[in-house]
Amino acid sequence: MADGGFVYCWLLFGLAIILLAILAPPIDAAQRHTASDNPSTYNIGGVLSNSDSEEHFSTTIKHLNFDQQYVPRKVTYYDKTIRMDKNPIKTVFNVCDKLIENRVYAVVVSHEQTSGDLSPAAVSYTSGFYSIPVIGISSRDAAFSDKNIHVSFLRTVPPYYHQADVWLEMLSHFAYTKVIIIHSSDTDGRAILGRFQTTSQTYYDDVDVRATVELIVEFEPKLESFTEHLIDMKTAQSRVYLMYASTEDAQVIFRDAGEYNMTGEGHVWIVTEQALFSNNTPDGVLGLQLEHAHSDKGHIRDSVYVLASAIKEMISNETIAEAPKDCGDSAVNWESGKRLFQYLKSRNITGETGQVAFDDNGDRIYAGYDVINIREQQKKHVVGKFSYDSMRAKMRMKINDSEIIWPGKQRRKPEGIMIPTHLKLLTIEEKPFVYVRRMGDDEFRCEPDERPCPLFNNSDATANEFCCRGYCIDLLIELSKRINFTYDLALSPDGQFGHYILRNNTGAMTLRKEWTGLIGELVNERADMIVAPLTINPERAEYIEFSKPFKYQGITILEKKPSRSSTLVSFLQPFSNTLWILVMVSVHVVALVLYLLDRFSPFGRFKLSHSDSNEEKALNLSSAVWFAWGVLLNSGIGEGTPRSFSARVLGMVWAGFAMIIVASYTANLAAFLVLERPKTKLSGINDARLRNTMENLTCATVKGSSVDMYFRRQVELSNMYRTMEANNYATAEQAIQDVKKGKLMAFIWDSSRLEYEASKDCELVTAGELFGRSGYGIGLQKGSPWTDAVTLAILEFHESGFMEKLDKQWIFHGHVQQNCELFEKTPNTLGLKNMAGVFILVGVGIAGGVGLIIIEVIYKKHQVKKQKRLDIARHAADKWRGTIEKRKTIRASLAMQRQYNVGLNSTHAPGTISLAVDKRRYPRLGQRLGPERAWPGDAADVLRIRRPYELGKPGQSPKVMAANQPGMPMPMLGKTRPQQSALPPRYSPGYTSDVSHLVV
Repeated sequence: MADGGFVYCWLLFGLAIILLAILAPPIDAAQRHTASDNPSTYNIGGVLSNSDSEEHFSTTIKHLNFDQQYVPRKVTYYDKTIRMDKNPIKTVFNVCDKLIENRVYAVVVSHEQTSGDLSPAAVSYTSGFYSIPVIGISSRDAAFSDKNIHVSFLRTVPPYYHQADVWLEMLSHFAYTKVIIIHSSDTDGRAILGRFQTTSQTYYDDVDVRATVELIVEFEPKLESFTEHLIDMKTAQSRVYLMYASTEDAQVIFRDAGEYNMTGEGHVWIVTEQALFSNNTPDGVLGLQLEHAHSDKGHIRDSVYVLASAIKEMISNETIAEAPKDCGDSAVNWESGKRLFQYLKSRNITGETGQVAFDDNGDRIYAGYDVINIREQQKKHVVGKFSYDSMRAKMRMKINDSEIIWPGKQRRKPEGIMIPTHLKLLTIEEKPFVYVRRMGDDEFRCEPDERPCPLFNNSDATANEFCCRGYCIDLLIELSKRINFTYDLALSPDGQFGHYILRNNTGAMTLRKEWTGLIGELVNERADMIVAPLTINPERAEYIEFSKPFKYQGITILEKKPSRSSTLVSFLQPFSNTLWILVMVSVHVVALVLYLLDRFSPFGRFKLSHSDSNEEKALNLSSAVWFAWGVLLNSGIGEGTPRSFSARVLGMVWAGFAMIIVASYTANLAAFLVLERPKTKLSGINDARLRNTMENLTCATVKGSSVDMYFRRQVELSNMYRTMEANNYATAEQAIQDVKKGKLMAFIWDSSRLEYEASKDCELVTAGELFGRSGYGIGLQKGSPWTDAVTLAILEFHESGFMEKLDKQWIFHGHVQQNCELFEKTPNTLGLKNMAGVFILVGVGIAGGVGLIIIEVIYKKHQVKKQKRLDIARHAADKWRGTIEKRKTIRASLAMQRQYNVGLNSTHAPGTISLAVDKRRYPRLGQRLGPERAWPGDAADVLRIRRPYELGKPGQSPKVMAANQPGMPMPMLGKTRPQQSALPPRYSPGYTSDVSHLVV
């Protein structure tokens, strides 16, 4: 049991040790570094101006060692002080001999009132060479902000040029937007101007409250007279003067300004601390005074505690090497000093002088100021404070306006600006808003509705006399009457509205916008107002003021109305190609069916009533085609019509079809060639042909204009803008003329101008809906006092109907629009271009007819020649056949003669042979002849019967004629006679003896 209890006790003891190890707080890094590597003692040097400061410095460090919030364990601070010497050389030696040799880790320095900042600068140079941080408690020159020279210098007081931040807060509080800055031409004077301009652009995004500098007056220090500069200041509009000057220079400025009555009622003076202490500061001047500016003790304490805070954090994070101890060793490079300087710049503590923090240059920020108002007998009265707001962690301005007494002993805040009543105005030629006419040599003044508007040539400073009238000129005349100002009007020197060009700032890596044209004249304050169709857009509004729009408009596209494309076959347009083909096919199909119906119909033929009693022939195919075409073309049909009932029914149906087709063609032809008005080519800005621009479609705008800026801003139009940029014009006039000529397909511009052009010229038309809607406003200088008055007057003009009257008079041109509407409703007059195809068709028909007749003539000649050859061949054949027949006849005649002669000389019965022959040759004789009488009749009868059969005239070839009647089988010689009873020939003895003439 005893052994078990012993073991149990040891277990409890081990567990307790483990719990203590877990619950014990860890040893921080500061203690580890302090125990091992980092120094345990730190010497802080002080270069102070008096014994009180030295004593307070030592006391502060002693108290610091007991403050565990700032000093870690086993760390001790010691003070090493020297007196500030007026001679900076001696100050340098004292720093080396009494501070650096004692290994100081930082130096706190004030300045000697009589010697200025030379001695603190010497301490900064020397300490900075060895990377020893220096904390200034009274040096406020801008030179100490240059880290190229003062590499390790910080200060618990802000530099003088930081008062520009307070100026901007005061201007914002009083709503002053235009000021005149007066500053000395030294480092601090230029620094405060730069600080004012940079801070205004950076921290005041609202252009309506941003302060702009109208005039900068720079003077040489130690001046004797300020009169020359005051003359320029009196001509400016602003009456708010921001002045940075030394006390001595401020006395001269206030003296001369009082002589020019520029310190009285209506003027506002806001000055810095040095000028506030001038012995002749006018009543009502507002100035700034740094809080705790002369509290060296407060700044000493804050600087020591800032240093202790930085060393504590550095000890916890890294090892600190010992400080250098020899000024003679130029190779000393104390890296820990550079690191300590970075820790110091990151401090942000609450001290006796307020919130202590530093910017990148080591300058104090969050410094508090009192706003001082000078009263009678140079009394200084605090009317406001610029202090740190811990809740919002930023500076805040509080001013009690009711306690301020302004110059001239006024309780009411001055306007801060003098409104001039005679203004310099600029305009530009842009129809119908501004028409420009050059004055003739014999003219001395403009017309009553015109105003002189010379064009000043910047190159040779000459002026050309012009007269202007139009929408904007009438608006200007009424505006000047309403708000009571006079003006000098001139044209834009370069003829452009203006665009910006990015240029490099001198000595800087940033780009600045440089404006040209009307905007450039206004930005550079060479003009007071622009009265023109000036589009309001963000780029321009950043640099100039705009009134409320006097006309609302947008962007649209102007193009020329596409003329109806009248080709040679325009007359075929009423029907589609398919319909024409079907009509052509139908004609021939119907003709073929008509022919077949009339051909095979049993009632297709009938007797005619006239005497020849010939039968009417059926309709042939050629006549059927002619009939079908004749009905379709409404031509008269003379002959070749259908005869059968079925064919005639089809003919009536075809006639109805032809009537419908012809009527439809006529109506559609009127619609296509006469009544139809063409539409626009483009549907608007979203048209695919614009977004993906083709080679045959060109679009453009005016380069550097508001429309050009609009396309630059729109990312979705970037592809279109790249194509369009190369085609942009210098003026809108040139682009509109090219649209009329057809050189430019689409011109993108303000809708007001393009609607005016479209109403004036009926051949032009605007395409699509408006886009990029904006308005035309009157341009003024930034912070111009006329802005509100002009805006109120324009609003009154809208309410009274004056702007509507100007629209009707100058833009819409009612009578011109009515003429265009009549032109749209009036049918187009057909010309040769529209109906040329019909005439060409007739010409082709004529040429075709002539060609066919030539072919027929040639064919006929060929047929005639062929017929002649056939006739010759036929004649030769007939002649040959006749010759053969003659020979046969002669042979037969000789044979008969021979037989006859034999019969006569025979001793047998006289008529035996003759009768046998006669019966054979003439079987149809009317009477039967007996053998006893072979030749009836006497000798006269024989001669009468034989004579017609004798040979013809002498010299004529005998012809053989074959008898057609029965009973005459043998051919007979001689001419034919009328048909008579054939009788056998009777021969005489004398005739038969001589037949020699029959031999061919």
